[in-house]
Amino acid sequence: METNQEQKTETAIFAGGCFWCMEPVFDVMSGVISVTPGYTGGVTRDPSYQEVCAGESGHLEAVRITYDPAQVSYRELLAVFWRNIDPTTKNRQFCDFGSQYQTAIFYTNEEQRMAAEESKRKLEQSKPWPVATELRAACIFYPAETYHHQYYRKNPLNYKRYHEGCGRRGRLKELWEG
Repeated sequence: METNQEQKTETAIFAGGCFWCMEPVFDVMSGVISVTPGYTGGVTRDPSYQEVCAGESGHLEAVRITYDPAQVSYRELLAVFWRNIDPTTKNRQFCDFGSQYQTAIFYTNEEQRMAAEESKRKLEQSKPWPVATELRAACIFYPAETYHHQYYRKNPLNYKRYHEGCGRRGRLKELWEG
């Protein structure tokens, strides 16, 4: 007899500055089913990109990751998150300034909260700089407008120009390899 078992999935939500740059690093991971750019953490219902960029919605640019925990762990996702942000700055990531670029981990359950706290504590103990990344309980996640989804694939030249021009690569190298 054949049984049809549904794949068990979990969700992780990370705000790492520009969501265009956070999507590709998770897209390539084995066990990641989908990465959706969007907005979370604020007060405006169903915000637009323009409202979030104005800095008054309270929302952060973020990615919601659906993953198979049998193939990739939440701790592995956390490790990738940390290595792709500058955790030392508040309301800024590389060339992007504003409260919408604050880095944060939005935990969806107690297990994720504990893992996030532990990873942040270990990072603070291992580096000589303070960690400005916030830990918050997950709240409503609003997917971004369709044109933002897979931006790096749809607009490779614009994405490359932005990614390289923002100083991201050099700063990440300085933080994590220096």
